[in-house]
Amino acid sequence: MGRKVTLATCSLNQWALDFEGNLERILKSIEIAKAHGAKYRLGPELEICGYGCADHFYESDTLLHSFQVLRKLLESAVTQDIICDVGMPIMHHNVRYNCRVLFLNRKILLIRPKMVMANHGNYRELRWFSPWNQLRNVEEYFLPRMIQEVTGQVTVPFGDCVLSTKDTCIGTEICEELWNPRSPHIQMGLEGVEIFTNSSASHHELRKADQRVNLIKSATTKSGGIYLYANQRGCDGDRVYYDGCAMVVINGDIVAQGAQFSLNDVVCTDMERAGSEKAYLQIRLYSHLEREPKPCHRVKVDFSFSSGDDIFLPTHQPITWHFHTPEEEISLGPACWLWDYLRRSGQAGFLLPLSGGVDSSSTACIVHSMCTLLCQAVKDGNGKSLWGGLWAFSLCQPITCTKKRYITQQRKGKKPKSII
Repeated sequence: MGRKVTLATCSLNQWALDFEGNLERILKSIEIAKAHGAKYRLGPELEICGYGCADHFYESDTLLHSFQVLRKLLESAVTQDIICDVGMPIMHHNVRYNCRVLFLNRKILLIRPKMVMANHGNYRELRWFSPWNQLRNVEEYFLPRMIQEVTGQVTVPFGDCVLSTKDTCIGTEICEELWNPRSPHIQMGLEGVEIFTNSSASHHELRKADQRVNLIKSATTKSGGIYLYANQRGCDGDRVYYDGCAMVVINGDIVAQGAQFSLNDVVCTDMERAGSEKAYLQIRLYSHLEREPKPCHRVKVDFSFSSGDDIFLPTHQPITWHFHTPEEEISLGPACWLWDYLRRSGQAGFLLPLSGGVDSSSTACIVHSMCTLLCQAVKDGNGKSLWGGLWAFSLCQPITCTKKRYITQQRKGKKPKSII
């Protein structure tokens, strides 16, 4: 016997500093989650303001507008009766943190700051944020007045803590913490946490999906449990591409997979499974192991994920993760980035000089891959979500004039045909 629990994780194509657009996409993902009966919705890292804000994180307006979006989320009827987990920057004791905010029915349940910063390769998080290095410590955070007016709360828990409902316990990891040798899920699992979540902004890198899948499968193979992974999607105005790959893993088995390369702005993945078998694995195998001297602080909430009645449920059915070949990744990743860069820059197309060498030939293949993805998306009825998908077909026209002829037509005041 087990309890039916429905959870949702998503990949969102958030834009840096596009607060209105980001709010719209967050609400849309919550609508999709609720339509599938989910009681918990997980989103990507810093989804309210966008991950690639760079030095705009220093500006007080970025923090202010993030709280304004949070207020609209709290007030929205869409966010009622579901625990929403969103990401945003927060200033606590004059220190800036990368945080997760969990709320339910116009009440903020807890704020979880990131404890391990990504500060290598393409990432410079220590430039803008400080890590929360007080393990198992929770403080009181004084909410801004605009939030107090909605929630009726003056302070909320802020720090390294987990959420305890009537029927389960949820622990949070944020991106880089999963890659750390002392990942938080290890000790959380030993203390009875059954559902682990990870909000990420992980960029595409050749064969990186293999590493993500192996790490997440390993996290629940050791101690059991359910692991939800959410990731940013798109280029976010930067020079990297975030490739989604939202997933749900149970006891080391993948049970749900989100698309890695997609032009859709919102991709949700939900899962319905029994939540009781994990506790059996943990108690039987690992209850004798040494734990941290200070236990996890639990924030209790009067809420249930399950209906309350034990029912007979089949065991979860694993799926085989579909890994793209290296050739497919090289073709699809840059193609998706090109489309995002094109529509965000407001341009009408690309100028592609062809010299016949390897560089121009490879670029032409990638642009062709982009056009193929766009045409397929429009045929599938996703034109509106592509923000300009109706004119995407013009990008797929063959080159009809040379650069010299194109410039000549412009000088004569004529509107030249589209060229790529």
